[in-house]
Formats: sequence, structure tokens, C-alpha cells
Amino acid sequence: MNNSLTNTARLLTAGLRALLVLTLVTGVLYPLAVTGVAQGLFPGKANGSEVRADGRVVGSALIGQSYELPLKKGQRTPQADLKWFQGRPANGLAANSVNTRHSLLVSGATNLAADNQTLIEHVRDARAAVVRDNSVPGHAIRPCEVPADAVTSSGSGLDPDISPQYARLQARRVAVRNALPFARVERLVADHTEGRTLGFMGEPRVNVLRLNTALADLVARH
Repeated sequence: MNNSLTNTARLLTAGLRALLVLTLVTGVLYPLAVTGVAQGLFPGKANGSEVRADGRVVGSALIGQSYELPLKKGQRTPQADLKWFQGRPANGLAANSVNTRHSLLVSGATNLAADNQTLIEHVRDARAAVVRDNSVPGHAIRPCEVPADAVTSSGSGLDPDISPQYARLQARRVAVRNALPFARVERLVADHTEGRTLGFMGEPRVNVLRLNTALADLVARH
């Protein structure tokens, strides 16, 4: 009996020591080491890829944002503020009863099939809106010029980037709305166009938040 209790106590003591050691290593030392390395080598990414303007954080370069006008009385659907570059649609989030466009409570796409009539109608409406909003005097946008990312949401609904084609398509409208030279806005888009990761992964892209932050600075200096 005494031998059995001794063995049980020994096993419990060994188990407790193992728990304490593993807790210290995996719960304290390892997280501190990873955090220290991340802060030392990649501080921007470790802190959430924050984008700053006027000395304050305006968002994360990893999460898409909406650029919309304040709701008017009785208005339910906000309108895009056309002085800014617009990101991809966030239809999966807009259709979710819990979330409301980039609120970050949930993320997700519509999960509608390519031949779903609701999706087809939305794409048609979105394309018409892109053509209407971005056509300026002397330069009309044709439906065939509208890229796919301008009328479809991403898998998460929070894509922070758009294609260079969509950014260039919006450049004339942004220039007119902000009373800026078109060539200067076009250069702004070119300066914020990123190539493929490591030269071969993904597609060229433009981060909308960084682009709009640079646009606000340009407007302030113009």
C-alpha cells in the first residue's frame, strides 16, 4: 500500500514538474523569443503593418477599408466617396447579418456559384457603377475596360489591394474630383504599384490605403 502511494506521488510530482517546465518553455520563453526576433527583424509586420498619416495610425495595410460618404437621413446604403480610390467590393460581408462592411466581426465571401443569378446581377450592376463613376468629361470608360477585381469581392472580403488596371482606371476621376493634374495622379499610382512577390508569386497590386494616404498628402500640398 505504501509502495503504491509512493509510486503515485512520484508520478504526480514528475508530471507536475513536466507541466511547469513545458509551460515555462512553450508558454513564456518561446513566445518571448519569437516576439523578440519579430520585433528586431520585422517590427512593422510584427505590429500589424500599421499605416500612419499625420502622426497617427489610420489603418493596417493588411485589411481593406471603405471610403464612403456619411449616411444621409433615411439612407441605408452608403455611397462611395469618389474623391478617393475605391477598393474591391465586400459583398460577402455586406450580405452577412452580423457584419457591416469591413467591421471585422467576421470575414468571408458570398460563396455564390459563377452561374448564380444574384451574383451575375451584382457584377452587372457593379460594372455599370464603375463605368458611370469613373467616366469624366472627355474620357468615357467602356465596360470592357473594367477589370474583374472592380466588380468581385475576394475570398475574405477584406482584400487591401486592387490591380494596377483598376487603380489606373480610377486615376482620371480622382484627379478631377481633387482638382489635381492627371499626370500627377497617374504617377502616384505607378509609385504605389508593387510587383509580384519574389518576382514570380501572385500578381502586381496596389495597396489602396497606402495610395489614398499618399493622395491625401498630395492634395494637402497642392
